[in-house]
Amino acid sequence: MGRYRKKPVAVDAFQWRRNGDHPEDGDPDTEGEVVRYFRDPEVVGDTCSHCGIDYHQHGWIDTLEGGYIVCPGDWIITGVQGEFYPCKPDIFNETYEEVT
Repeated sequence: MGRYRKKPVAVDAFQWRRNGDHPEDGDPDTEGEVVRYFRDPEVVGDTCSHCGIDYHQHGWIDTLEGGYIVCPGDWIITGVQGEFYPCKPDIFNETYEEVT
């Protein structure tokens, strides 16, 4: 097994806080194109096991690997092929630094 280093690639990212606030989602009173309203009939309970916030304050994002829940405070990253995916704040802070 070899060791590899991640190539330095600058990405666009936005810290998501609530439905409608992603720059590409437009009107905050309608469902977004990037981060949609959270709806998953398989999720049981009222609060998220990751962040403890009620699910009605969460979003849903479709990625190349499938759909994911977006917690308030997660970063939405635009990948190198224009795809979007969520990243938890602690992982984001360990992996990325701001480009000035």
